[in-house]
Amino acid sequence: MGVAKHMQATWNRPKAGIPAKARRERMAGWRREGVFQRIHRPTRIDAARRVGYKAKQGIVMVRTRVRRGGLRKSKVHMKRKPSNAGIKKITMAKSIQRIAEERVSRRYPNLEVLNSYWVGEDGKNKFYEVIMVDPHHPAIKADKQLGWISSGSSHSGRAFRGKTSAGKKGRGLFNKGKGAEKLRPSKRKHSIKTKQSRTPHPPKKT
Repeated sequence: MGVAKHMQATWNRPKAGIPAKARRERMAGWRREGVFQRIHRPTRIDAARRVGYKAKQGIVMVRTRVRRGGLRKSKVHMKRKPSNAGIKKITMAKSIQRIAEERVSRRYPNLEVLNSYWVGEDGKNKFYEVIMVDPHHPAIKADKQLGWISSGSSHSGRAFRGKTSAGKKGRGLFNKGKGAEKLRPSKRKHSIKTKQSRTPHPPKKT
């Protein structure tokens, strides 16, 4: 078993593989940092390489944090039962990881989100490291694996259009076969096509 496999096994069960004191100190240090923190190298090199990281010019690593839990809904005083108020246990259709990618993309508008991965969480926040790519950098344009992100404007705003790995998972594109017939090209596009096919055509003029 190589070093990468050992690291992957450790991060699969971080509570068992990483001492509790080290995890607490790491989370405390990350909480004192800004919401968007540029880092020199990935914390999880095995996960970073799995999702496309390369140690070269044009690649930027950013660690960010997002609050945990569901939506923060305020109480509506409109004469309804407390059970129907709709305050707790309401979650977004987007995952917290997708929210993290979108916030980092807004923070660095000249870069594109390649992918991201989880690095930790505490009682209040979840921490992710986001791999950002400069599509205008010569080293990225000349790269065989990453050059596609520089070709045209069709890859701009990847995080907002669900083109990352977390976005594809949230859109259900990792599901194949039976039960996934209405997921492609997207749920919205499929529903529009279905409505158009059900629209009765006007009678032909004779």
